[in-house]
Amino acid sequence: MSFDVIGFADGEAVLDWLSVARAIEAGHRLGRPRIEDVILRRGPDTLLNRTAWIDGLGLAVKPATVFPGNAAQGKPTINGVVNLLSDEDGTLEAVIDFHLVTKWKTAADSLLGALRLARSDAGSILIVGAGTVAGTLIDAYRAGFPEARVAVWNRTPAGAERLAAARPGVTVAPDLAEAVRAADIVTSATMSTAPLIRGDWLRPGQHLDLIGAYRPDMREADDAALRRARIFCDSRKTVGETGEISLPTAASVLGPEAIVADFYEMDRMRRKAPDEITLFKNGGGAHLDLMVSRHILEAWRAARA
Repeated sequence: MSFDVIGFADGEAVLDWLSVARAIEAGHRLGRPRIEDVILRRGPDTLLNRTAWIDGLGLAVKPATVFPGNAAQGKPTINGVVNLLSDEDGTLEAVIDFHLVTKWKTAADSLLGALRLARSDAGSILIVGAGTVAGTLIDAYRAGFPEARVAVWNRTPAGAERLAAARPGVTVAPDLAEAVRAADIVTSATMSTAPLIRGDWLRPGQHLDLIGAYRPDMREADDAALRRARIFCDSRKTVGETGEISLPTAASVLGPEAIVADFYEMDRMRRKAPDEITLFKNGGGAHLDLMVSRHILEAWRAARA
């Protein structure tokens, strides 16, 4: 059996942010996926096996390992691989670098949300957080909004300074409240368990993109922000399990109709008026890994033809 093996550098060479975002958009027009996750644990170590199947696109199996002890040895704590299989006969088509797929999936997901929901004339972007995802968000958002100014805020200023130094033209925002008020787009990728972004800081016309709160006990925006915004997401199923949505829903802050639309209702993913506040919750999911992996394989093969 013959299959392609695509490493990180090889995949990076054939990708751009707008084409990946459009591939995610096209993938959602094929219909909702079948998704299943299996988690195995051994003490502090975890194996998360994520699977997705979309008719017409194929199957993805993405085992991810989380070994916290690796950090002390200078090794990555999260590792894995993506296996892409044929929708026609189930054969293995490609083995793709885990970090490549995760990087491009996460930021392109948020970029697509902004392209659908943010004002096209957005002139300023604030990145909240200074980790690995924050760096990819700068690159993705610059591709979608090339004329916009970019600033970064981080709880530890040194982290923001390092990220800004690595991205020419990016500035450091010293005060979060002032930076949120000034930005047309605010995108947040932190590990916060308590809301950082407050609704009374928001102003008409802004777009808020929330990525970091992936566990049931995590939040990045407070109740006031949720009440002031029209809420959208990539997948109702995945975001419903995050603290950003589940906690305010349990407290009756959000009702059952709070989410206007997800990517499977693409025609409803748009702002009604220039002055409304839109909020996009990035929940991820194995179906996005599948969409992006298929795009990576097609782009890689086209470059080699």
